[in-house]
Parts: sequence; structure tokens; C-alpha cells
Amino acid sequence: MKPMNLKAVLFDLDGTLVDTAAEFVVVVQQLRAEHGLDTMDPERIRASVSNGARALVNLSLGIDFDAPEFESKRLRLLELYAEVLGTAAAPYPGIRDLLDAFAERGIRWGVATNKPRAYAEPLLPRIGLDCPSLVCPDDVQDRKPHPESLYLNCRELDCAPHEAIYVGDHLRDIEAGKRASMYTIAAAYGYIEPGDNAADWGADVVAARSEDLYSLILND
Repeated sequence: MKPMNLKAVLFDLDGTLVDTAAEFVVVVQQLRAEHGLDTMDPERIRASVSNGARALVNLSLGIDFDAPEFESKRLRLLELYAEVLGTAAAPYPGIRDLLDAFAERGIRWGVATNKPRAYAEPLLPRIGLDCPSLVCPDDVQDRKPHPESLYLNCRELDCAPHEAIYVGDHLRDIEAGKRASMYTIAAAYGYIEPGDNAADWGADVVAARSEDLYSLILND
């Protein structure tokens, strides 16, 4: 049930609050070019963004996670990403209006992401977002789907978990929100791999478009 006294809305970052896929497409194509590989279908890259750098290296180069050269390739991918960070990313359609509406209603907001702080923290101001509470893996012992990140957001925003909503584009986001006793919204517009279906994650409601979040969150 949606909180009767809604005090905060929390978002996953990539694929939920911000569309960063264009930057990762550039990075993956560049990494492949450095290894003499042809360009890859951008949609394949986009669908894997929420799985993080390790998954993108595996997708890009077909290198097993336990291969001796894997870590150096991961670091190279992150180096390339740092060079383009914030150059093509943007809040999803309707997000700025939604955050303005939160401000008018006294609703706080924050981000709980598995993206390292070294990339998440500079990204937000570069795209014009002033985030009141940003929680990254660096800040907690257990990352999502453990709810520790969401609990920390709630402490920083001075609200109880049952007074908050969590929005995310991956099963682990919905699992984290439910374990924290939050109302959850599955962002079906995000980075979802072929064969996966946001409707199967057990969220309280599914947002087909980012523009739908306004009514799903603010309308009675």
C-alpha cells in the first residue's frame, strides 16, 4: 500500500533516475575498437548497463570474470567511462518536473545505487541534479538487494522506511525495497535484459514510462 504520509522517494540511478546508456555505448565501442573488434548493437549494451562494469567487460570482450586479464580490462573500461561521464547522460523525461513537485510538497528524495561514489557523485551535478541523499556501495557493508542502502537514505532524510517509496529498474531494486518494507515501483522503461519482465519482479506497481512516475507517486 502506498504510504499515507509520504515523506521520501528513493531512486536507483542508472536506468531509473538518469539515462546514462549513451555514455556506456561510447565506452564499450571504444573498448572493442582497442581490441580490434567490430561495433556492437547499442541495444545489447543498453540492456546490460544496470549490471555494472564487470558485466559490460564480459559483454564487450567475451572475457570470463576469472580470466587473468579481466581486472585490467575492467579498469580500462572505467577509465574510458570517467572521460565521458556526464557528457551524454540526462534525467529521464518527466524527472525534473517530478522533483520540482516534490519540493513544492515537502517530499524529500534520494538515490540508492550500486554505482561507485567516484562516478555517481560527480555525475549528478553535471546534469543539474542536487541530490539530498546519495548512498553508494562505498557507504554500506552490503549492497542491494540488501536493504542497508535504503535504511541509510531514510536516516539521512529523516523518515521511516514505510514512509518512503523506492523506484528501480532491476529485480534487486525491488527486492531491496520490499525487504525494507517500502512501497516499490518497477521502472520498466529502464535497462532490462531480453527475456526479463519488470511485471514479474513483485513490485507494487510498474511504470511503463518515466513520465508515469508523477501520477503513480503523487496521485491518490
